[in-house]
Amino acid sequence: MSETTNPTPDRAVRTHTTPAGSAAGSPRPRVLAITGGYVVPVAGDPIERGTVLVTDGVISAVGGPEVAIPDGADRVDATGSWVLPGFVESHGHVGVHEEGEGWSGNDTNEMTGPNGARLRALDGIDIEELGFRDALRGGVTTVVVKPGSGNPIGGRTVAIKTWGGRTVDEQILAADVSVKSALGENPKRVYGDKKQTPATRLGVAAVIRDAFVAAQSYAAKRDAAAAKDEPFERNLTHETLAAVLDGTLLWDQHCHRHDDIATAIRLAEEFGYQLVVNHGTEAHKIADVLAEKGIPVIFGPMLTSRSKVELRDRGIANLALIADAGVTVAITTDHPVVPIDQLVLQATLAVREGLDPATALAALTLNPAAILRLDRRVGALEVGRDGDVVLWSGDPLTVGSRVQRVWIEGRPVLEPGPDGEQRVVERWERFDRTGWR
Repeated sequence: MSETTNPTPDRAVRTHTTPAGSAAGSPRPRVLAITGGYVVPVAGDPIERGTVLVTDGVISAVGGPEVAIPDGADRVDATGSWVLPGFVESHGHVGVHEEGEGWSGNDTNEMTGPNGARLRALDGIDIEELGFRDALRGGVTTVVVKPGSGNPIGGRTVAIKTWGGRTVDEQILAADVSVKSALGENPKRVYGDKKQTPATRLGVAAVIRDAFVAAQSYAAKRDAAAAKDEPFERNLTHETLAAVLDGTLLWDQHCHRHDDIATAIRLAEEFGYQLVVNHGTEAHKIADVLAEKGIPVIFGPMLTSRSKVELRDRGIANLALIADAGVTVAITTDHPVVPIDQLVLQATLAVREGLDPATALAALTLNPAAILRLDRRVGALEVGRDGDVVLWSGDPLTVGSRVQRVWIEGRPVLEPGPDGEQRVVERWERFDRTGWR
């Protein structure tokens, strides 16, 4: 499952090799054929008695009963089930904030300095963390893991599949997605308690502004040195922010209140980077502004109390107001704030509060993939995208529906067990072992 990082700034792309079976004597292609189900591609109209073919990990056909199934394909009869793409959790801390581990398993925030741009969430992910199993049971096959919101600048995020590798490196979808940043209460509380900058919203914005000015100077000196073929000393903090400035990395901005969202917009326009609003509790108050500027919102988590002042006006119904204004929206659990398997439940509750069902489904699939530049690979059942497929007992936006089976890149990762309950296909099974010992 290991992939190379996209050489261009706007998409995660697959490394193409000669297809298996294309040369004499080479192995036959590995084909999965899911037939007879109610196929919901999300990127197109639903298909009764549909067929999804996955060849060597990539979707090769989506259609009705007329789709030809190659000899030797692994056939799965999905009659009576709904067939959907795996969900995309666009803002989570699974693997870096381990559940049930306390202090030992919490690597979400390096709160020893306000500018953590050089930090990478990838370096703290434990793929054996319980949250990954929950993700599969909730139909989530991709997660963008982000540092926390304790610092004005938290570090680089990473998109990974939720199962299948021996190491996290084998589950990487895109190693460089964005930089996580935070405005509002969290960073001012963390550093205010330490009696150091930033202790106010003014200070938080100043830290971010100073960091980008330094990155601009660094990039200019770096480019000048390169033009003269002179040596130049690298600085990973400045280098990361320079990648934000040139558009290679997105800017994931934690902000709840409408005034913090306005500050996020102001900073983005000052420095010209690509802003994604994360949380957006009060984004409905300036949704027309966000829509006009084409700024997307990753909304949530929804199943929380009003635990701090900036959540005072939070509400599930706010998501419908944001979407109705024309803003592209995704939904997040902010796992483990809300368990990752409850991602679809949040969408269901949003529909109850006025969100269009089609928008709700897109907010779990197409939209997060597009917002975070992963849509060449995930987010829909479409030819050329990864074979991340989930079988549901019914409409996933109905509370009574359950995940039945999950495939990631055409490989089974969750399937029915002997007792009728779903079981995770353990990593050691994939690698032809009978256990770790």
